[in-house]
Amino acid sequence: MLTKPDETTTINLWNGYEIPRLGMGCWAIGGPFYAGDTPLGWGEVDDNESVAAIHRAIELGIRFFDTASNYGAGHSEEVLGQAIGNRADIVIATKFGFATDPETKQATGAFTDPDFIRRSAETSLRRLKRERLDLFQFHLNDFPLEQSDDVFETLEKLHSEGKIDAFGWSTDYPDRAARYANRPGFVSVQHTMNVFEPVPEMIQVIERHGLISINRGPLAMGLLSGKFTVATKVGDKDVRGASLDWMVYFKDGRIAPEFAGRLEAVRELLKSGGRTLTQGALAWLWARSPRTLPIPGFRTVAQVEENAGALARGPLSPAVMKEIDAALAQLRV
Repeated sequence: MLTKPDETTTINLWNGYEIPRLGMGCWAIGGPFYAGDTPLGWGEVDDNESVAAIHRAIELGIRFFDTASNYGAGHSEEVLGQAIGNRADIVIATKFGFATDPETKQATGAFTDPDFIRRSAETSLRRLKRERLDLFQFHLNDFPLEQSDDVFETLEKLHSEGKIDAFGWSTDYPDRAARYANRPGFVSVQHTMNVFEPVPEMIQVIERHGLISINRGPLAMGLLSGKFTVATKVGDKDVRGASLDWMVYFKDGRIAPEFAGRLEAVRELLKSGGRTLTQGALAWLWARSPRTLPIPGFRTVAQVEENAGALARGPLSPAVMKEIDAALAQLRV
């Protein structure tokens, strides 16, 4: 382990583990999958590089990996299973709700009935080569609140049976997080959060109930990596080029103009203390709340090394956080 996180960059999990407050998001390493002609993955991948990157993350102290049953139509889980297997010191979080066909790489719908949830758990256990799922998360972001009790009753049963160690909801809606915050076994909310989306209401729910805030989109789908310019266009198999309602950071495969301006307003502030832009974006999340656990995506060893390098510098200072708030507030005037 090359970096030694201090108490500002570690977090205690529901299972008693204290781990670095940084995970790795495994959507991209699943490779292409589709809804008809619409790409839902991040382009082609090299599985050997993915496995090497996972191993490098573990060498650097990373102990949390997040995936989903539909990423790459199951391929992301399979790669993680190959790389990690049933290691007890590694926590793997996965998600259920969206069905895919592994042969055609096509999305086939969203399902929440108890039989589907149980089959999803068994399939994920097999792909991940685990004896028990560490964290099993409901993947349907805006699923109707009044219909969700049956889903979490099934999760409670799986928890009591020992199939899953804990469960959560991948949702951006604070009312959905709050509904199950006190339920035994409910430990986390996975939600969008980054310097452009500070989500104060969600953080209030999480801090009030002592939940874990798993931050998806911590780099605004790559915008905060700094590798894109206004002229850069993503590939044809990349979800960032798709016309999806929730794709706000990119439009037609290029940086959305309004976010290009926001990036320039905070770029140098995020790079304070010798950080890269990526590391500053992660440091912002750690400074925002002690409950945050960002999960930046990766496809290469180099990306893992840059992400993990943020741990050595810790959170941004309160002074820099105030400057960032002021810079972004000026753009909203």
